[in-house]
Amino acid sequence: MLDQGQGLLIDQTASFTATKARDQSLKARIDNVAKFGDGEGDYRKAKEAAVDYEATFISQMLEHMFETVPSDGLFGGGQGERVFRSMLNQEYGKAIANRGGIGVADNVMGEIIRIQEQQQ
Repeated sequence: MLDQGQGLLIDQTASFTATKARDQSLKARIDNVAKFGDGEGDYRKAKEAAVDYEATFISQMLEHMFETVPSDGLFGGGQGERVFRSMLNQEYGKAIANRGGIGVADNVMGEIIRIQEQQQ
């Protein structure tokens, strides 16, 4: 019988394995449609573009979310906080996207591959 910790570890391992298999499948499809350069470079560029897109999307979601959070009265507020909060949200978006994100990058990668396949 598995305890809760072992079950969580198994779930995380299965999730990692599925993500790795999906990435390998996407890489294989990119390799098949690559016209220029090596497939590895094409895969990295496509993956980077997809993750960047997801980071921007997440940053925009966080911007709207934090608009509803009131600022601290004594030391908060003003133009400085708005600028800092915007930069902080961008970094949060990058960090979330680089650690797997919310699934937007996978869909963008799929579209990049689909477009490349249609162009051949």
